[in-house]
Amino acid sequence: MTLRFDELFYKMTGSGNDFLFFDRSRLPAEEVERSELASADRIRALCARGTGVGGDGIVILHQSSAADFGILYFNSDGSRASLCGNASLCTTRLAAALGLGAASGMSFETDAGVLRARLSDGLPEIDFDPPSGVQADIAIPLLSGERRIGFATAGVPHVVVLVDDVAAVDLAARGRELRWHPDFAAGANANFVGRGPEGWSIRTFERGVEGETLACGTGAVATAVLLEAWGQGGATTTLRTASGQPLTVRTATGQARVSLRGEGRLVFRGELPADRGD
Repeated sequence: MTLRFDELFYKMTGSGNDFLFFDRSRLPAEEVERSELASADRIRALCARGTGVGGDGIVILHQSSAADFGILYFNSDGSRASLCGNASLCTTRLAAALGLGAASGMSFETDAGVLRARLSDGLPEIDFDPPSGVQADIAIPLLSGERRIGFATAGVPHVVVLVDDVAAVDLAARGRELRWHPDFAAGANANFVGRGPEGWSIRTFERGVEGETLACGTGAVATAVLLEAWGQGGATTTLRTASGQPLTVRTATGQARVSLRGEGRLVFRGELPADRGD
């Protein structure tokens, strides 16, 4: 039997948050959306870690009339999300390498709007609109070791919990409870942040993945804004993720934009077989 390959992909990681990228930048978004690649079954199969390539999500680059190019982002369960911060950092790195945007400055369209991005001192950096719907405190009872609970939407909804010890949080239980809390009609990512000897640390339970991921870019943005609202953060906040990699958020009250800077690294390039045996 001769193996045939028909789909090139790029495996990338942003602080341990990993994704499969497909370059369809010559095709309009509508055509990409109708393709088999964008189907929930196909996405789940590709993201499955035991039987597929493995990933927290899939990013498909497409043509855009509003920016240099556009992206569609899908969680590993096949659901579509409006934005993913670490996927956007990886997008910036890959687009610069593929010549889709200039390393000094590019724009790309997402379901949450057009983002501006660049490579800064060798690392990708993206600009966001400030999080909306910021609530420094919400009416959810605190558990032992929890100090405050707030909420913000940074492209996607986030609940953020200030805790004494991030490592001690039972993320599988408390994270799932908050992710499905009835106060959040669309669900929410649950972030837990605490200060340790090396500064701020963060862990995240992500909807669409339905478990802990090693990093969450939009969660870092929401968390930095809430730390500032709680009088705990400044104009620049660095958060150490579960992977050990840092994410840096630059923000200040009243600022028109916030930025996220962190790892966006190509792990490998691969090809999918034409006969996949499905």
